[in-house]
Formats: sequence, C-alpha cells, structure tokens
Amino acid sequence: MALVESVVLPLGWEAVDFKLKGVDEKEYSLSDFKDKKGLLLVFTCNHCPYAQAAWPLLVGLYKKFGGEVGLVGINANDPINYPDDSFEKMKELVKEYGVEFPYLVDESQEVARKYKAQCTPDPYLFRNENGVFKLFYHGRINDNWQKQEKVKEKSLEEAISKVVKGEEGPERQMPSMGCSIKWKS
Repeated sequence: MALVESVVLPLGWEAVDFKLKGVDEKEYSLSDFKDKKGLLLVFTCNHCPYAQAAWPLLVGLYKKFGGEVGLVGINANDPINYPDDSFEKMKELVKEYGVEFPYLVDESQEVARKYKAQCTPDPYLFRNENGVFKLFYHGRINDNWQKQEKVKEKSLEEAISKVVKGEEGPERQMPSMGCSIKWKS
C-alpha cells in the first residue's frame, strides 16, 4: 500500500461532467444533483484501509446532509489486478455498510484522470452556483483516520455545513491521504 496525498486544485474549479454506472445499474451524471446545494464526489474503493475507515463516515454524512448535498462514491481502481474492487464486490460493500448514495464505477479511469484524483479516499466538495458545481473544498475527511474517538477536526463535515449554510469555504484545506489509485497498465 503506497500512501499518497491529494493534489491541490484551485477553489472555484468547475466540476467535470461524467456518465457512470452505479451498483444499482443506473447511470449518473452531474445533472442528477442539480437540485442540491452542493455535491460531494469521493474517489474511493473497497480494499484500501483508508477507504474502509471512511465508509462509515460517508454514510453518516449522507444521513446528516443528504437532503441538501448530494454524495457520490466513485471507484476507479483496476479490478483485474485488484479483484476486491470489482463491480460485484462494490455491490457487496454497499450492502455491508448500508450505503444509500450512488457508488459508481469508473471503468475507463477517465473521470478520475479529469479530476486529478490520486488516492482513496479523495473527496471533492462542490457548491452549486446557479447550476454550475464549483470546487469548495478538496481535502481530508478529518484529522485522525485511524481512531475516530480521537478526531478533533471534522474538516469535511465542517465544509459541508458551510455549503448548506451558504457560508464562505474553509481557508485551511489539508490534503486527503490514502492508498494510490490503482491505475491500469
């Protein structure tokens, strides 16, 4: 497992549209979330310990903010060399964690490349500005991925709360970290 940090992107960067299949066999794109105040895209997977630690947190964020902010998980990992990240295993993970938001597969890895995604999890929070999703926060979920009881700063939750309240974005945005995305050769 190679530890990698997310790259810095300029705030206000416009979300790139996509059309990806979810584990529910439906296709999703940005337009499916046009009625939301924001959209949280998280490049993630099944097998990485950082991603596994994040799943319960993402489920909790969806329960808290899902009415106002859309949430989407995107798995871009190579399922041939990493069979635990296969589409079938994604379906199992959704049941195991009680995931109620779309979990999409990026088979071509094109979407991950357009977003410059690096690690799992790699969260991108966008604010809906008159129908255009603009980057509001790109960074870590919290300050202690291993021990939730020791978390002092809930960075992502605080950023989502600011989107919902219409406030300015967080000044300090620490990079996310996790396993590298498993690119196809």
